[in-house]
Amino acid sequence: MRAFTALVARDIKLAFRAGGGAAQAVMFFALTVVIFALAAGPDRARLAALATPALWTAATLAAMLSFDRLFQEDYDDGALDAVLETADPLALAVIAKALAHWLSMMLPLIAASPALAILLNLPGAAFWPLTLSLLLGTPALSLLGALASALTLSLRRAAVLMTILTAPILTPVVIFGVASANAGATGDPRYPSTLLILAAFSLFTCVFAPLAAAAAIRFNAD
Repeated sequence: MRAFTALVARDIKLAFRAGGGAAQAVMFFALTVVIFALAAGPDRARLAALATPALWTAATLAAMLSFDRLFQEDYDDGALDAVLETADPLALAVIAKALAHWLSMMLPLIAASPALAILLNLPGAAFWPLTLSLLLGTPALSLLGALASALTLSLRRAAVLMTILTAPILTPVVIFGVASANAGATGDPRYPSTLLILAAFSLFTCVFAPLAAAAAIRFNAD
């Protein structure tokens, strides 16, 4: 357990260093939402209707930009070899990396989302359903990103390939995240079920993604 927490703390510290990616992810998220608001025009009703999809899409794109940092830098500088030798099981180290990614990249985006929701004229009653949907759904993004990063570990300049790999598997999370936030905002009786489906995505990825990523890392490291 000490090795797990040490790995999480190390990755969080690196993420918040200059050039670590955390600040860039938040800036990209904010700029994407601002550009969307400007492009959508002054119609406040239309902005409010599109706020939740825009915020979820921007958060997903910001997450995708940082997926290549999960394992590639450790692979390049040899730190991943130490993880391979000491981590038992390796899947636990993958969970630690994904957790550090969520805490350093996704949690700041979630914290910034209410302020950006105001810019998009989202009603106050919709803030909590949006935040809860992001809290339940974004762990799946980090875990699936870890899997994609592991699969492309030995490839150089694999950002485009990683986008191709992750876009289809992230789409269901975004769909149910938006559906859950909208249902909660409107008092739709399907709100609890959409929340449960979103949570199930994250739990399911927490089971299979670390195992698959660990196998991909061992394959690419050989």
